[in-house]
Amino acid sequence: MQNALPDTDTMYKALLSKDASFEGIFFVGVKSTGIFCRPTCTARKPKKENVEFFPNTHEALCQGYRPCKICNPLFPKGDFPTWLKPLMLEVAKNPDKRFRDSDLKARGIKPNRVRRWFKKHHSMTFQAYLRTMRIGTAFGRIKYGDTVLETAYDTGYESISGFVDTFKKTTGFLPNKSPNQQLVYINRILTPLGPMLAGATESGICLLEFVDRRMLETQLNRLRRYLKAELVPGSNQHIDELNTQLIEYFEGKRKDFSVSLVLTGTAFQKKVWQILQTIPYGHTRSYREQAHLIGAPLAVRAVAKANGDNKIAIIIPCHRVIGSNGKLTGYGGGLWRKKYLLDLEVRGVPVQTKPHDLINESQE
Repeated sequence: MQNALPDTDTMYKALLSKDASFEGIFFVGVKSTGIFCRPTCTARKPKKENVEFFPNTHEALCQGYRPCKICNPLFPKGDFPTWLKPLMLEVAKNPDKRFRDSDLKARGIKPNRVRRWFKKHHSMTFQAYLRTMRIGTAFGRIKYGDTVLETAYDTGYESISGFVDTFKKTTGFLPNKSPNQQLVYINRILTPLGPMLAGATESGICLLEFVDRRMLETQLNRLRRYLKAELVPGSNQHIDELNTQLIEYFEGKRKDFSVSLVLTGTAFQKKVWQILQTIPYGHTRSYREQAHLIGAPLAVRAVAKANGDNKIAIIIPCHRVIGSNGKLTGYGGGLWRKKYLLDLEVRGVPVQTKPHDLINESQE
């Protein structure tokens, strides 16, 4: 069954403005060139009469369109480009390994190209990314019994002072304080609706937000404040399990999530979020119904605000709350994403997977 699309005028306006909130919602075919693109493509925009819209890449390919070499629509937005993937797989397998410029050149990769990509997508250099990853690993080791000395040398540091200095700059505390501290590991998870930022402590998932959400920075700051923890790039068993469960959800194979959660908020917010989790898959409730269920029938606006402050999208299903008149109302990830999620749950529509065998273009 075809996924519902926004109206043509809305999609064309989003195309002209390169609106990132429509990533994953539609793809555009340009009749005059035979190319199809994602909404945020930076190529010159075609006239309205020269475009047609598709809900997924599969339908665009079936209509004879070729993927754009500028925006690479066959790749999820935020995915590692083809030329970088082998290096990142190596980093994942050996998080303590140091990669110098000479190591990159030996692998046929230009250091400046890697540096530019990481600055653009992570606001840090590749070397800064590696250092932060190593510190995250070191924190876990020291927290569970390894000495500062052996951890420093095992993670590639040649001096204790250099290790301690980098550790404190990254985490905000000295290595020997690790047993009484915690970090939030942050990693990207790719979905058909665009990349999401996942965060997890040792106890469970505390963050799942679309990376283009305007309140993302606010949510990250709130996490730091509530948990009294620093955020570092990395992963743990909870993020790995979340990734697996999200894949199953978007394929229409999972209706309930079992990943452990860590709720950070006021007592009222937590009460609202717990009630949200009782809305069955494929069903909706109004804000007024939610207010009644928490025993505060006059607190409709407060319930709506707590809904908007939810830091764990999809898993805590704030997308299942609609207006009393049945209309879709505010959603941090964008109303079109909300509609997509509800359509997926109500109709059981599996998302088309991208045909990897057709991918032969490199990404910058």
